[in-house]
Amino acid sequence: MMLIRYISQIGKYFLMWKEIFNKPTKWSVMKGLIFKEIDDIIINSLGIVAFISFFVGGVVAIQTALNLSNPLIPKYLIGFATRQSVILEFAPTFISVIMAGKMGSFITSSIGTMRVTEQIDALEVMGVNSLNYLVFPKIIAIMLYPFIIGISMFLGIMGGYVACVYGGFGSSVDFIVGVQQEFIPYHIAYAFIKTFIFGILLASIPSFHGYYMKGGALEVGKASTVAFVWTSVMIILTNYILTQLLLT
Repeated sequence: MMLIRYISQIGKYFLMWKEIFNKPTKWSVMKGLIFKEIDDIIINSLGIVAFISFFVGGVVAIQTALNLSNPLIPKYLIGFATRQSVILEFAPTFISVIMAGKMGSFITSSIGTMRVTEQIDALEVMGVNSLNYLVFPKIIAIMLYPFIIGISMFLGIMGGYVACVYGGFGSSVDFIVGVQQEFIPYHIAYAFIKTFIFGILLASIPSFHGYYMKGGALEVGKASTVAFVWTSVMIILTNYILTQLLLT
């Protein structure tokens, strides 16, 4: 019975995608909605992403330095390990899971509240495609999500540099040499491909749970929790699949 329910939910999710692009809202209206979503979803996330990225980058550098107890191991490995950790996994994946909580709960609760207060029904009565009106601007806004991850990468490595140099674990030259050592530009492309797909999941799964929720105000909270769990699960699963496809 549960399997049938999950399959029907997956089917409804893909049907939602089809409906999003049907009967588009006028551009004059859509433009304002997109800029509002960019402000709510992207700009308002910059602070928490910058804070977490800087200090986690510092922690990665310190942990690496503390594990280099053998004097024969070169100090530049601190910069190398920090760069690899931040670019390959921390910035695209770890930040996306955090954003599933921040962005995801915001998207689910905002759409869910509109469902509870019958604003979505009012849009339908006026002949507006409510899925296009509510979800499409979020999907367009989330196209700027790689911009956030780019900042996260920079600040993560910068945090590692500050922790390494000012914590006395290595010199500035050692860290910079490590960051440049055996750099593969494709890793940046790999990180941004992952980020783009994670962004689509971040916009669509919470929207799905908010749009199709039933009940009252209590169910809005429950829908936000379920959306966070499923978005995180899909990000981790997609990360595994993409790593297998793109790096092996």
